[in-house]
Amino acid sequence: MTRLSWGYGPRAPGWAMICALVALCALLLPTVPASRADTPLDLDAAGRITDTVGALGKRRTQVEAALDRLHTDHHIQLFVTYVHDFSGRAAHTWADATADRNGFGPHDILLAIATHGGQYAVSADKQSGFRKDQLERVATAAIAPALREHDWAGAAIGAADGYRAVLRGEPVHAPLILPGTTDPGGDGLLPGHRAVWVPIAGGALVLLTGLALRNRRSRRARATARRRPRAVHEGGRGRERPAVATSTEPGLARLAQPLTPLPDLDAEASANLVDTDDAVRTSAEELRFATAQLGPAATRPFAEAVAYARGELADAFRLRQHLDDAPYEEERIRRHALDEICSRCTSANRRLDAESEAFDRLRDLKANAAGILDRAEATARALAPRLAAAEAALAALARCRARSALAPVAEHVAEARDRLSFADTALAEARTALLVADPEHAAVSVRAAEAALSQAATLTAAVLRHTHALTAATTRLHTVLAEAARRPEAAPAVKTARRAMAHGPYDPREVLRLLDEAMTVEARAARTVLAARAEVSATRDYISTHRGAIGCRARTRLTEAERHIALCGDDVPTAVAEATRAMALAQQARALAEDDVVTYGTSYDAESTPEPARVLGGALLGGIILAGLLPATFGGGATRGRLAG
Repeated sequence: MTRLSWGYGPRAPGWAMICALVALCALLLPTVPASRADTPLDLDAAGRITDTVGALGKRRTQVEAALDRLHTDHHIQLFVTYVHDFSGRAAHTWADATADRNGFGPHDILLAIATHGGQYAVSADKQSGFRKDQLERVATAAIAPALREHDWAGAAIGAADGYRAVLRGEPVHAPLILPGTTDPGGDGLLPGHRAVWVPIAGGALVLLTGLALRNRRSRRARATARRRPRAVHEGGRGRERPAVATSTEPGLARLAQPLTPLPDLDAEASANLVDTDDAVRTSAEELRFATAQLGPAATRPFAEAVAYARGELADAFRLRQHLDDAPYEEERIRRHALDEICSRCTSANRRLDAESEAFDRLRDLKANAAGILDRAEATARALAPRLAAAEAALAALARCRARSALAPVAEHVAEARDRLSFADTALAEARTALLVADPEHAAVSVRAAEAALSQAATLTAAVLRHTHALTAATTRLHTVLAEAARRPEAAPAVKTARRAMAHGPYDPREVLRLLDEAMTVEARAARTVLAARAEVSATRDYISTHRGAIGCRARTRLTEAERHIALCGDDVPTAVAEATRAMALAQQARALAEDDVVTYGTSYDAESTPEPARVLGGALLGGIILAGLLPATFGGGATRGRLAG
């Protein structure tokens, strides 16, 4: 069967010395069973993916989904195989032989990738419906860019989506690239602490390369000196020699460049975490509005994008927590982890950025501004009495509960009122803009109003939830106290609890903690998990509504607290341990966040602050508007501020 092929492979390195050094370092590495491919290869009969080197890892399902989309839409089967190398054969020859051996039909395409060297080839039958220039277009635009960054999964996804685009007559775009590793068999977010030979071999390579460069420069300098012994005296100072000879391969030139100082890399990683967290939170908030407007089916791709970005961000925050827990980790591991943090943040932002244009087309704020404005105004009207009820509940408890019991939400009502005031102003501006046929201004104003209303609702709900929890704790306290009083061994705890309740306003949750020892293990575990969930939720609300001021440390601990609280299961000891850890982390996060807000400088106790300034300050504090006083919207770092432009 005659097949069209399109293959690619990098040029062989021309510097024999470096090749010898690489070979020497390879001898130092532990022996790994090579996944060398036979020619031709028998493909996996269980599916369309044959991965002999473990290149895909956790992204195998993403590749399978892309292959399924191509087959569902156009009945084209794309098979993908990953091998170590093509056993000395030309890439297209290997791919054609493998396709023929496996009995490929006219609607079957093979993408063969050799991870050692980044070679690849595409084999398609001449009756497949694809012309050679179309195969080349997909290879150049969608496959090669991913492989240059070692994004093995991205190459397959780009190929599948590229062929779909060709068949629909649309332009072929590069896939969302997630830079990977040249060692697809590696695993884990951090290098193994017991991985000794890899860093030794890598260090030896860099050292020997530097010595070779230095030796080569020395020989050239001596030869030049012999030919021109008086050049320095006659010509004065010349230009400094480049650190790397002009014949040096690009990869070696990068090795010779100075590394970013570790403190600078640490600061960059922290800034990336904060910015990415803001982007994910904003995208999730606007996604909720879009879902309410258009339904979950229409917004499913964007929900998937947000979920993906959250996953990448969670992994990045976990790495940050690891570094915070182990500040004396060796520099190599810290640098690797910080690079990985930046990489995962980039991945999360790229995914959101890739969907922002489609999201704009779906919501079409300009065309749909009138309907969105009507819904936002209805939300504002419904929120006002709810906020009044929260304020009344807080005032009622203030007369009989300790100030510490109400402290977590003490300023929430005032902040919610300012967010609501900001939203009312933005809605009025949007209504005026529609009257004068200015849909662009209306879109900007209604988006700002949506964000402000979301935060006002979050703050109001936090107050109501907190006051309800205090009331429930009071009711439960009397029940627990009566049960404990019947146990002689609980007499000291009962006495202490009654003394606390008798001396003025008290916090019922604190008194319940005093009675913990008098409770059964199961009851104590249930209360611990419940209290931890409440603490994590309250901290999440606080950070979300004050994110314009909050830095990396608070966000990191909140994310870790959320991870631990999610691990609370049915096993009582495990649930208690995870809940206790989550509680401690959430409390740390809240304390750090409050310190950040104090440093930021917004205070709701300052009566001298004019209301317009305070309202605007609250919008900035909540991250509702960016530095240009325009609202953030769905998207990553490159697109979330696009309403400004």
